[in-house]
Amino acid sequence: MSDSQSKGPRVAVTAGLRGANWDPSRMRTPFTMTPFPLGTQDGQSALGFLFARGGEKCALLAMHPRELLLTHYLVPYVLDAGWAFWAQQPRMVGNDLRLEHETALHDVAAGVRQLRALGFEKIVLLGNSGGGGLMSFYNQQSLLAPARRIARTPGGRPTKLPESELPVADGIVLVSPHPGQGVLLLNALDPSVTDENDATSCDAALDPFSGANGFRLPPQSASYSPDFIERYRAAQHARCERIDTTARKMIAAKREALARNKEHPHRADKQIASHSPIFQVWRTDADLRCWDTSLDPSERLVGSLWGADPQVSNLGSVGFGRVVTPESWLSTWSGLTSNAAMSKTAPSIEQPMLLIEYTGDNCVFPADVNAVYDSVSSSNKQRHSVRGNHHGLPISPGEPNGQELAGPHLGEWLKATF
Repeated sequence: MSDSQSKGPRVAVTAGLRGANWDPSRMRTPFTMTPFPLGTQDGQSALGFLFARGGEKCALLAMHPRELLLTHYLVPYVLDAGWAFWAQQPRMVGNDLRLEHETALHDVAAGVRQLRALGFEKIVLLGNSGGGGLMSFYNQQSLLAPARRIARTPGGRPTKLPESELPVADGIVLVSPHPGQGVLLLNALDPSVTDENDATSCDAALDPFSGANGFRLPPQSASYSPDFIERYRAAQHARCERIDTTARKMIAAKREALARNKEHPHRADKQIASHSPIFQVWRTDADLRCWDTSLDPSERLVGSLWGADPQVSNLGSVGFGRVVTPESWLSTWSGLTSNAAMSKTAPSIEQPMLLIEYTGDNCVFPADVNAVYDSVSSSNKQRHSVRGNHHGLPISPGEPNGQELAGPHLGEWLKATF
């Protein structure tokens, strides 16, 4: 046993940007990276980046709703398998303030159409973390007849999906896929908030970080009672419903003002109709499973994806769904209204599917992965477990890098399946 293992429980450390990066030493063979300016069928500009060594007939397309995956650690393994790698730029790089998942599907479609135009015979979609929900959602909509596709976002905007070309992919790869950004946030909402306008307001009976309710300071694991867990989860749903109601009221007020202004122009109504409200959602890093590792146990450390200090991650400026519009809340972050939940979309996966999970993931838990895998309808699906954290980095110092174990699984699956 190493020194680090002999000192008892340890805590999660955030991976930062290095979690997504590939090691340049892995790119041993010369390659090209070519940018492609694209237009989406809902009238936006986009970019795609093609990594290739020449002569590839198959391509893997990767996209995350808000991150540009140019340096994704799986790029070298895809190239080593004889495939090209396409990194699709999302329209909301680094900023999901206005992210609506229905419109993000147009970015995916633009990349798939370009790859088809370039002559690639097989195209596989890669969804990593939050990209899993996005790619599963795209696949669901692409397989539907245009008239059956979602016509309006949860906030009421036209999606333009029924009028658009959404080419069907030949396969799906899911790497550390969580249940969808809305479900992820629902499980992490701190329901002890009593006033959405006061980040420090608290109902002590629901406080997940109170010793009276079972919390212990990391590296110790918390120990929450079944009664507290039941009340906590019900209160999480109630808080999400309250925020949903607030978002709908904001949208309704704007629409009503627009209608009034069209009939009887008035400066006040015009201002309301022109205003795009933004609101904050505090305390979104309170998934009990992060702090009590006996809940849905795995090899994860105590703490969340953001670290082991809940005061920082739950109250700090950086966090999931921290600043949103009413439309982006309902489409992306509400676990009750988002269309991009894996429970809604994964059953539509009928193509070959590979799932890679990390055993020390602080963001995706075993029950989540089981539910995703079991819901996929494809008869040609594989699943591999690799020791590592959410980004595949070593759980303990001196251990093998999980990224280097996951990469060969992907490369072998691509070659064997296609």
